[in-house]
Amino acid sequence: MNKNKILSILSNLGRSLMMPIAALSAAGIFLGLSSALKRPEIIELLPFLGNEYVFYAVSMIGSVSGVVFTLIPALFAISIALGLAKTDKETAAFAGFVGYYTFLVSASILVKSGFIAVDNLRVASILGVETIDMGAVAGILTGLIVASLHNKYHNIKFPDAIAFYGGKRFVTIVVIVVMALVGQIMPFVWGPVSNAINLLGELITSAGQFGVFIFGFLERLLIPTGLHHILNSVFRTTSIGGVLDGVEGALNIFLQNIGQVDMSVLAPYTRFLAQGKFPFMIFGLPAAGLAIYQTTPEDKKSRVKALLIAAVAASFVSGITEPIEFAFMFIAPPLFLFHSIMGGLSFMLVSMAGVVIGNTGGGLIDLVIWGVMQPGSNWFRVILIGIPFAFIYYYTFKWYFTKKGIVIESTDEELEYIDSPEVNEISSDTKSLNIVKGLGGFDNIVSVDNCISRLRVDINDSSLVDESLLKSTGAMGIIKQSDKHVHVVYGPAIESVAIGVKKIIKENN
Repeated sequence: MNKNKILSILSNLGRSLMMPIAALSAAGIFLGLSSALKRPEIIELLPFLGNEYVFYAVSMIGSVSGVVFTLIPALFAISIALGLAKTDKETAAFAGFVGYYTFLVSASILVKSGFIAVDNLRVASILGVETIDMGAVAGILTGLIVASLHNKYHNIKFPDAIAFYGGKRFVTIVVIVVMALVGQIMPFVWGPVSNAINLLGELITSAGQFGVFIFGFLERLLIPTGLHHILNSVFRTTSIGGVLDGVEGALNIFLQNIGQVDMSVLAPYTRFLAQGKFPFMIFGLPAAGLAIYQTTPEDKKSRVKALLIAAVAASFVSGITEPIEFAFMFIAPPLFLFHSIMGGLSFMLVSMAGVVIGNTGGGLIDLVIWGVMQPGSNWFRVILIGIPFAFIYYYTFKWYFTKKGIVIESTDEELEYIDSPEVNEISSDTKSLNIVKGLGGFDNIVSVDNCISRLRVDINDSSLVDESLLKSTGAMGIIKQSDKHVHVVYGPAIESVAIGVKKIIKENN
């Protein structure tokens, strides 16, 4: 397997993990609000929250939101199978859940048989099954196996007498068989694997604040590849991110214990979460945006201004940084390296300051819900760190752009219309058609998916990609992961872009 193919698989895996992580983030907001509104200090400030009906409603929202976090392995199994499947994705998603549950039951049978010592294994009730608890790893493993089986067998054909069991139906059959075997094997191998994962987590923890710096540095540096999603998911959902009372993963620990324990107990885990992002997302990158605008020639400021306002707002409010990062990433690589180093410092300094703010965002919404509204979070220290960050980013970007004479070209110019009558008969959505054309045309596109900020496209030939045409549609950056895989960054508007492109492709088939 060559390097490009491995990178493509990892990129697709990172994209697949974003689906459940996005769900966790959304559920986390409601859980955070519920936790904050039940605090005695908040109820004293807002007495109506003490009303039994209001309190019941708030508690119900918190309990329902919290359930999502107990389903992480199942969500991973479904989303990875869905994301890595090349076609018939709905079949793969169904098989993902069937495979995960089969694994749980199979492992449970072995655990209860007495044929294996379970003293060194954690046994828990998962989806009503008393079985070994491998946490998110079980879901990830299941998703990878199911996706591989699905891609290999979803088109299999049998003789007429048993043709009914071919194709999509055979996927579920083979998944049940394989995952039943995996369930029999994993109890024997999980002990050493679990110990190795825990050891890695201990090594990172023993590195202290330097380990936090390395995490923050890599979390930013991997942005162009999309592999930062994998790094985040590992720390958020496995024992590498920490273990507390049997709960694994920094995000799991924080969200399942917020409001239940003193905030200081959660500090070793939140250092890998949203708190490390605030200084550069709320302060640093907006200041960089101002510097970029001020160094732009007067005749181009009006168009660049619109681009920067949207990009800065995404970073400041919701913690989506790719729009502003991709504005300078390729035209000023040293600045992106500087930004990655500042990301590491941001995580480290906030941790050293004793800040305790969780969740996954990093924008103003998370700061308010998980910081300002949570007593003991020390959220104000983020501002003390963030203000110097703003000045450092501003003067560094202004100096570099001025010295190099760099100018960001706006991508919101008039769209270049496709003049092919045959194509225009398909749809009036010119932007989507231009994106398709920019990707090399319908015949060059194998599949299209998206994550939180970018299109992720499997193609036949990357040399046919027209970057200038894609940028004319609003793309903020184009990353050729390999000869067969391309990322096109659109920022917060990605959902509508992806829907339009998929619609156009479907109409053309």
